Amino acid sequence: MAGGFPISEAVARQAAEWLTLLMSNEATDEDRRRWQQWRMAHPDHERAWQHIEAVTGRLKVMQPKAAYKALSPYTGPDAATSPRRRMVLRALLWAGGASTIGLLGSRTQTWQLAAADYRTGTGEQRSVTLDDGTVITLNTASAINVRFDGQRRLVRLVAGEILVVTGHAAGARADDARPFLIETAEGRIRALGTRFTVRQRDEHTQVAVLERAVEITPRDAAGQRRVLRAGERTSFTREAVEAPQTAGNQATAWANGQIVADDMRLGDFVAELGRYRPGILRCAPDVAGLRFSGVFPLQDTDRILSTLPNVLPVQVTLRTRYWVTVEAAR
Repeated sequence: MAGGFPISEAVARQAAEWLTLLMSNEATDEDRRRWQQWRMAHPDHERAWQHIEAVTGRLKVMQPKAAYKALSPYTGPDAATSPRRRMVLRALLWAGGASTIGLLGSRTQTWQLAAADYRTGTGEQRSVTLDDGTVITLNTASAINVRFDGQRRLVRLVAGEILVVTGHAAGARADDARPFLIETAEGRIRALGTRFTVRQRDEHTQVAVLERAVEITPRDAAGQRRVLRAGERTSFTREAVEAPQTAGNQATAWANGQIVADDMRLGDFVAELGRYRPGILRCAPDVAGLRFSGVFPLQDTDRILSTLPNVLPVQVTLRTRYWVTVEAAR
């Protein structure tokens, strides 16, 4: 909600992206002109921006560059986990409440990551070993909360994507009878001594099983359960689980430091690549349907972008370091 009216996911994210760019001290005059055009393009845009100004007004005691460093995930590998940034974010979250901070707190990934037990920044990956021996690898811009008690072992996927190797699968603590559960916005995945990936998407969850099996229970259809076995993948919503399909290499390519395109739409590829790159990465609609294949190392996203004009009739335009567009070649 902003100004008493609901704001869409897309508008909320656009507003947050503009905030990040303007606070970076790298915005050009052209960027500011485009920002003003965006504000005037629709009443929801202006309401969203006024809402953000009301929230960030609490940071007026800080210089713009300092505020940017405290809030932005784009200022270095440790920015997303810095104690000062978490302190500022938590202060705003608690001081503002849902009605004041809801636009950023519930709808943008940056703010969701801030208060999680374990998190990664954009382009970062890390592995965490839990008390039961389970190893969880977090992909780029991902976050989890861990809640173990006497009855269950629960991991909440707040955002992003994880690779799970349970303690049972690793041969550790085999006597632990507590169920191991991954919870997402759409439901729960129970591990049956296994290795699997889980990705939180908009309004659905993707799961791929590499070893053994998992049991999926949608949040609003508790009586509906589906067992997913090794070599299978599926998606599920709050109401239903889709029929399993064969899991390809794409499900775990990221854990090997790769992004795989198999007859992939350029628009989908750019969206996927954007998960690993700070800032805004766009694909023009007139080239989004172009298809290509390849395997690319994720360590250098600039290099990946530089190869696209060699295989497709496109050009890569950099407005700033953090604002890149893939568009038709001129």
